[in-house]
Amino acid sequence: MTKQTDAARAAEDVPASQAGAQQAGGRMCADDRRLQIVQVALRLFSERGFRGTTTKEIAQTAGVSEAIIFRHFATKDDLYTAIIDYKGCAGLGASPVSAAAERPVIEQVCHSVAAAVEGSDDLAVFEGIALSMLEHHRGDPDFLRLLMYLALENHSLAQLFWDKNVRVLYEFLGDYIRRRQREGAFRDVEPNAVVRVFVGAVIHHSLVNLLWDRDPARRIFDVSNEEAARGFAEIVLRGVAADPSAKDSDSK
Repeated sequence: MTKQTDAARAAEDVPASQAGAQQAGGRMCADDRRLQIVQVALRLFSERGFRGTTTKEIAQTAGVSEAIIFRHFATKDDLYTAIIDYKGCAGLGASPVSAAAERPVIEQVCHSVAAAVEGSDDLAVFEGIALSMLEHHRGDPDFLRLLMYLALENHSLAQLFWDKNVRVLYEFLGDYIRRRQREGAFRDVEPNAVVRVFVGAVIHHSLVNLLWDRDPARRIFDVSNEEAARGFAEIVLRGVAADPSAKDSDSK
């Protein structure tokens, strides 16, 4: 009897026409069902916010009962936490769809420029970070919208995302800037101010494209992510680069 009960919980009915990994007989395994619920909830939360979305609406959109929702997530808050954890923090809130999803978003960003950091390739560091962020925003606009709702609704999970992603980026890039200042490549400016200007430009660009300039034909700044990343990086680096003439003067 126990084995039968476990098996029943591991596979749940789903319409045969519904997308997603299914087992024979039109049944979805528990891990796939959990992931499906997270993905549906993410889309609805990004459209209506946490307060404006009900578990009943999530269940209807996912094609399951509310009982199924609560079998996987005890509360609506637990479901919200799973989304933030899965999409932005640790990849543990739902079954990850790829190996990359098992890492926090910002770890993926930092890893993408590890070689450039090691080689002190300033343009590659800033351009790589910008491009990685822009590509992530373009590939997952629902999550970007969800983060806005997190902040606007003052949800406790906003701090979780900030600590595990934004703060980490500030520390990572800030440490790189301080090192390059010690090496004489960057002038003496507040590292966190540099990070804020740089990250602010990247995020603003993504938000403008997502919220206002949706039509490429009418965009004020219609460029590829590669061009935007290179432009933002060059502007910032020109602002922080050490003045060669000042260095020569100091050495006399």
